[in-house]
Amino acid sequence: MRKFTAIFALILITTQVNSDSMFWGQIGHRTVGHIADGMVSKKAQKQLRRVLGHETLAEVSTWMDEVKSDDAYDYANSWHYCTIPDGMTYEEAPEQEGGDVIWAIETIIEELKAGGLSAEDESTKLKFLVHLVGDIHQPLHVGNGEDRGGNDARVQYFGTKTNLHSVWDSRMIEGKQYSYTEFADWINHPSKTQVKEWQAASVREWAYESMSYRDQVYDVPENGRLSYEYGYKYFDIIKLRILQGGIRLAGVINEIYG
Repeated sequence: MRKFTAIFALILITTQVNSDSMFWGQIGHRTVGHIADGMVSKKAQKQLRRVLGHETLAEVSTWMDEVKSDDAYDYANSWHYCTIPDGMTYEEAPEQEGGDVIWAIETIIEELKAGGLSAEDESTKLKFLVHLVGDIHQPLHVGNGEDRGGNDARVQYFGTKTNLHSVWDSRMIEGKQYSYTEFADWINHPSKTQVKEWQAASVREWAYESMSYRDQVYDVPENGRLSYEYGYKYFDIIKLRILQGGIRLAGVINEIYG
């Protein structure tokens, strides 16, 4: 019995660690991919089937997190985020060793446009792109350089010890108890003007938008206890950023393949 209890406790701890290290969480990423799936052109759809086979953008959206356990992809570990301190531009910020999310997105877009890639390389780069467009729209993936994108900002969310990054990646979203398709149905109602404006923005502008929410994200009481009020005040940011991520992902894929 003691052995079972110890094993069970280890599983709980492992689950907690993995949950705290997710990026947007599976629901957030899959919602971004699902929205994009419905907006890509017919020509782009044909190319996506060539590259991804039977898998959708929603289904491949979490692949980049899943391969973090494979040392062969360690080179991409730093691509999930970037650091732009308050008062600085991306160009002024210290260069991130190994590359960052902005560099990775810009580079991968150009590589996919240029073509000439092997089937495996093209598939890998496209899966990276799907994931990273989601990541850059999560405000804490554009960090201020002080707390590792909120990972070191310890809080309690409905009494559970966690960190601020996890709250924004997954905990507020999971609290709604929507599937990714239900979440997409809830938020996917942009105007034509919004689609046009959002898709016209540059990758670096996406990052500056994420920076612009820092005051709201860090609006944490001194006791670090977050619950209904925090979600009520700021969940609309999550809805907006996931919607923008999906629409912009579709725009980028149409630009590459459509």
